[in-house]
Amino acid sequence: MMHAPPAPILLYVTNPMCAWCYGFTPVVRRLHALWHGRLKVKVCFGDVQATAAEPLSRQEKGSMAVSWHRVQEEAYLPFDFRFFTRADFVYNTEPACRALLCVRLLRPVLTLEVLRAFHSAFYADGLDLKDTAVLVHLVGLFGIRENLFLALFESDEIMRQLEEEFDYVDELGADTFPSLFLQTKQGFEKLADGYVPLHNLEQRLLQALAQTKT
Repeated sequence: MMHAPPAPILLYVTNPMCAWCYGFTPVVRRLHALWHGRLKVKVCFGDVQATAAEPLSRQEKGSMAVSWHRVQEEAYLPFDFRFFTRADFVYNTEPACRALLCVRLLRPVLTLEVLRAFHSAFYADGLDLKDTAVLVHLVGLFGIRENLFLALFESDEIMRQLEEEFDYVDELGADTFPSLFLQTKQGFEKLADGYVPLHNLEQRLLQALAQTKT
């Protein structure tokens, strides 16, 4: 009896509070849908200001605003620019990354969808993803019970695993978010280093898969 070859695996390195990731996640979701059953996507989280403790400076806000406008123009997604009127916002992505790691452990098939919801909550709705109540509400929309989520979210074990994930992303060489890798026999081959439109990404994937067969 012949068995079909295993579906190729894409590793999507992202962050829930990364503007270009907000733009790129719909591309990854669309690619995954188009290749339904022929492609697996694993989501991995990288360190973006995970230890930040000071409010954003005026200069940092200015740089972020430029990026937000560029993503809006490229990906046609909504942004709540009232964010930049906040005087004391600490841009720390660790709680959101930890929450999504919990989701990946509890409901792995939902990871990409919950990531999309986190992106929209922060960029379009202006919600603070450092607020545990906000995180509980968002994961609850996907049927994850509050007590189950909080038991894991507040554990020392999940914090340790998140640190290991950040280290793994560093070792992988994913120094730009978003990044996308194809798993091959030789390891992980980078397909995208930053935002890439769907058509271009699919062409890169097809070329990379063709090369793995030669």
